[in-house]
Amino acid sequence: MIAIIIGLIIALVIIVVVVNGIQQHKEKVEAEKRVRISKQKAIIDETEELILNVTNLPPNPGINTILNRRMLNAAKEMLRLSPESKNVGRRIQEIEARISASDDLATAQTGDETFILPDNEQQLIAILQCIKKLRAVLKSEQSKGALDAQSFTKEDQRLNTMQLKINIESLLKRGDSAYSKEMVGSARQYFEKALQTLSDHPVKNDYVISKQEEISNKLEEIAAQLRSSNAQDRAKKAKEDEDELDMLFQPKKKW
Repeated sequence: MIAIIIGLIIALVIIVVVVNGIQQHKEKVEAEKRVRISKQKAIIDETEELILNVTNLPPNPGINTILNRRMLNAAKEMLRLSPESKNVGRRIQEIEARISASDDLATAQTGDETFILPDNEQQLIAILQCIKKLRAVLKSEQSKGALDAQSFTKEDQRLNTMQLKINIESLLKRGDSAYSKEMVGSARQYFEKALQTLSDHPVKNDYVISKQEEISNKLEEIAAQLRSSNAQDRAKKAKEDEDELDMLFQPKKKW
């Protein structure tokens, strides 16, 4: 009898241990699932913000499609982890409709990427930060296999060119402003920095070549102005020295 009681107690202990183990495992699985769902939601939120910021850049349906596909993949993963969620299902349908619209725009795109440089410095910084984030997202999607190499190269080069244009046009704008205020030294520094940036750029397209020529002409104009100014200063100094000699050696007046 005692043996039976001991056996029951042992069996009960084992059952409790097993149940606790199963419960802890379920809690661990649920915690991991919540973390993974949270990660996918963070991707969706980050991408939504990027799509909103992209409106400040020239129209680019290709980028919009890539970003929307990133959100779609994240939403599908959320649905896989939490199949009972109806909100995620509706979100997937919404994103798929966005992708279809982006594809239609990409087909009708004329290739015009006219961009007006904002006067506000903070807006300019925000745009450059947006481009930097976009390039990081493209790299991440390509490394995950969600973006093919050809599409990555095409869009990354486009963003790289846009980033270059913004930097160059900003430097030229500052240089022209300094030059108009007769701050020739500052203007030359801005132009020289712009020229060096173009020289360091690996892709020598029409924009790079034309801007190199334009900036070189500006620098030559400044150099010519400085030579002329220096010559005038030397002539003025020589005239002043000559006047001083004339005063020194002119005949003294008799009183």
